[in-house]
Amino acid sequence: MNNKFPWLNNVSNTTPLFFILGPCSMESETHTLKMAEFLKQLSEKLKFNLIFKTSFDKANRLSVSSFRSLGLDEGLRILARVRSEFDVPVTTDVHETYQVEPVAEVVDVIQIPAMLCRQTDLLVASGKTGKPVNIKKGQFLAPENMEGAIKKVTSTGNEHAWVCERGFTFGYNNLIVDYRNFAIMKRFGKPCVLDATHAVQRPGGLGGATGGDREFVANLAASAVVQGISGLFMEVYDEPEKALSDGANMIRLSQLEDLIRYLIDLDAWSKARPVPEVR
Repeated sequence: MNNKFPWLNNVSNTTPLFFILGPCSMESETHTLKMAEFLKQLSEKLKFNLIFKTSFDKANRLSVSSFRSLGLDEGLRILARVRSEFDVPVTTDVHETYQVEPVAEVVDVIQIPAMLCRQTDLLVASGKTGKPVNIKKGQFLAPENMEGAIKKVTSTGNEHAWVCERGFTFGYNNLIVDYRNFAIMKRFGKPCVLDATHAVQRPGGLGGATGGDREFVANLAASAVVQGISGLFMEVYDEPEKALSDGANMIRLSQLEDLIRYLIDLDAWSKARPVPEVR
């Protein structure tokens, strides 16, 4: 039960759309606070529920020489500062079971990376914290198989498991979003989220790094919203060309307000007019 941000206890696929926003990796304390301040102000202006996200470690980078962020201790210290100073819930990825307990002491939502969505010990440990667990669907996994991941979390008595679509491997260096997945995963009775920026990645597309197609994020996000989902995950950055990871698919801060305003309106319209059932 989250007492500081009670709305997190009641998210569903029928409640107003929430947004998970932030830079891919934590590059510095100054930059992280700058991003958090911008996003908090935007959430107040447009009146949407915000979860701030950034990673203290990008453990799944393609190259051993790629930037991995600031590490567990420093990253959690900065996330705690974001949560306190901007009064906003925060989330970050966990990659190993030993990280779960210290992360849970700081964050409001625990995120499971797509490549680790079948790691039983990691899911169970995350479930035991009692925090919402946002499980990204693996690029290799059918939507029906996410029921197993959900049950690993709920086996601990924690019913706050979320499922997050982020695209399926489509040949080499490409992903595609199958919009049937939302209808299928909603049958599990858990909140569904779209990771709209990782869904436009081109994994390994730059040879030693991952590329992406930012231009398609808005269309993918809009298409997901009309499926009646709970939340949207989008990584954002002030100058994506200068980002140390995933710059090719992150949304520019200068373009974020118009996009979110549109998606909020679309969400309200869609949820007031459910799609007719066809059998």
